[in-house]
Order: sequence, then C-alpha cells, then structure tokens
Amino acid sequence: MAAVSNHDLLRRVPVFAALTDHQMNQLAGAVTKRRVQRGELIVEQGKKSHALYVILSGRARVVMTDRRAREVILDMIAPGDYVGELSLIDGKSHSANVQAEVQCDLLVLDHQDFNRCLSENHAMALAVIKGLAQRLRKADEKIGSLALMDVYSRVTKVLMGMSKPAGSKQLLITEKITRQDIAKMVGASREMVSRVMRDFEEQGFIKTHEDGAVELVERRALMR
Repeated sequence: MAAVSNHDLLRRVPVFAALTDHQMNQLAGAVTKRRVQRGELIVEQGKKSHALYVILSGRARVVMTDRRAREVILDMIAPGDYVGELSLIDGKSHSANVQAEVQCDLLVLDHQDFNRCLSENHAMALAVIKGLAQRLRKADEKIGSLALMDVYSRVTKVLMGMSKPAGSKQLLITEKITRQDIAKMVGASREMVSRVMRDFEEQGFIKTHEDGAVELVERRALMR
C-alpha cells in the first residue's frame, strides 16, 4: 500500500465525508490498515463483527452459503464501500461472507470508534442509514428478479449492472467474471447461463473481446 496518511485515505471514503476536521483527525488516529489476499474472508457468515471494514482497493463479493455448501452471490463490493456495519448496529452475526476476489487493502475501524462517530455526527449517521437503504433496495430488486424474471432477464440485469461506459455509445464489462459467478448471482445452473450467453453472442447482443472484456452491443435488444 502506498504511503498515504490515514487522514487522506478517510477523505476518499464517502461515508466519512461529513466529518469535521477535528473528528477526521481523531478518526485517523483510530483506524488501522489491513491487507487481505484473494480468497480471504473479510467478514464471516455466522460470526459477529467487531469492526467496520472499508475497501480502499481491490474487489470483494458478498456470498451466502447454505448447509449443503451451495452459494449465491448477493453483491459485489468495490473501493469506497464498507462492510460489517449491520453486525455493529444490531449486535447479530453476519448473514453472509464477504470474500476478497483479488488482493484488497482495507481501513479497519473498531466498534467503539464507529459508535462514537455515529453519535457525534448526525451527517455520518444519515450516510450510514442511506447506505443501508440502498442495500435494502438492492435486496428487494434481487428478490423480485428471482421471483418474476426468467433466466435470460436475470442474466441481462447482471450484465447491465456490471457494465461501464467506455466511449460515447460503448458499454463494457472489464472485470473478470466466470459463467459460474453469474450463475451464483442469478440462481441458475452454470450450464443454463452458458446457454444464455451463447444465445446472446449468436444474436449479436454481446461480444467477447480478445482480452476477455464483454461488450454490450445491443442494449435495447437485451432489455426487451
């Protein structure tokens, strides 16, 4: 990790943006840095958190696993996102794992400092509430898609959600994602997802580049 002060790192995280300079300086002395490797758990399903974990770099996935070791990917976590706040707020164990997809650098804030920040800064408390509301909306959308959409529509929703603008009209998915990953996101078999992706490519809706990036060629057709 580059030699950047905790104060500067905190300023880059939206949830801490509302802190005063004094509060930011106090917090900078309380947070610690942590690096996790690919595959390592940041928080573990069934266990409680004792800290808030802020993603500075890298990428992680939120994965729920049942007793038969079946997995569903609930969300993807990117720099600026944070995890662990639910367990800190309600004192209950995590409902899912958060697992590093690549090497991740984190800022770690223990529960006492997190609670102090919430009690002393209403703007930060509101930011956390808004973050929880956004996750609840995502969960509602996922439940709705699983109940009301067919596999083709669910795969389309995942592709659209992962794509980013790359030019005036182009949408690209540059992050490496396997058919198995998509299957875990949409609640379908890998074979079914492979068939859907193959159909999309044959119809010219998507195009896979040599570097592995996936281009969404016909967005309107995909969204029908």
